[in-house]
Amino acid sequence: MSRLVTSAAAAHAAKFVVIATLLGGTQDTLRTAKGQENSASRPGAVREGGMRETATFGGGCFWCTEAVFERVKGVEKVRSGYSGGTVENPTYQQVCTGLTGHAEAVQIEFDPAVISYADLLEIFWKTHDPTTLNQQGPDKGPQYRSAVFYHSDQQRETAEAYKRQLDESKAFKKPIVTEITQYTNFFEAEPYHQDYFELNRRQPYCSRYISPKIKKFNRMFRDKLKEPDAAAREGE
Repeated sequence: MSRLVTSAAAAHAAKFVVIATLLGGTQDTLRTAKGQENSASRPGAVREGGMRETATFGGGCFWCTEAVFERVKGVEKVRSGYSGGTVENPTYQQVCTGLTGHAEAVQIEFDPAVISYADLLEIFWKTHDPTTLNQQGPDKGPQYRSAVFYHSDQQRETAEAYKRQLDESKAFKKPIVTEITQYTNFFEAEPYHQDYFELNRRQPYCSRYISPKIKKFNRMFRDKLKEPDAAAREGE
């Protein structure tokens, strides 16, 4: 569906700020969930030979999610695309119908020696609303669902433990509806979707929804930024 700015959407976007504030007091919970990763099996463990690992998340509009993770220290590459569906090589127009089963997603290549999978989950859950079913802000439909597509049993265990801890701690006023499901496929989106925010900052959707999200992310995760000085220029 098209990303139109509406008054209802603006109200929903404002809710993200409230949720971020609520999550600000959950650091003990987050550390507990991260403790599920031990030095031998955690997804963030350093692997011999400097191997990179992969994470795949659906957090609503992939323009937003991509813009966040591109700024994370230890993230080597972020691609926008479609994951979790049944149609091979879907187009954006097909996915927008909500009939292909895909979610707008980002696939992340990261260096586990720099950032762990649990840290990526923390960023994921703190930068979108995981309590709204098939909706993020003005974007509605199953293609905008909250989803973790795990690539290993370790990723699954970490994500499930993390989600359970967040629910038990009442980090959100409503239960988390994030889907945690096995990774099956990822189809890279059309070229014009890649690096969308960086190339289209003045586009109305970007200035209304993504820019505030990035400013909030810069404040909350300054220690995880690739370029703290650049973040200061973007605003905090």
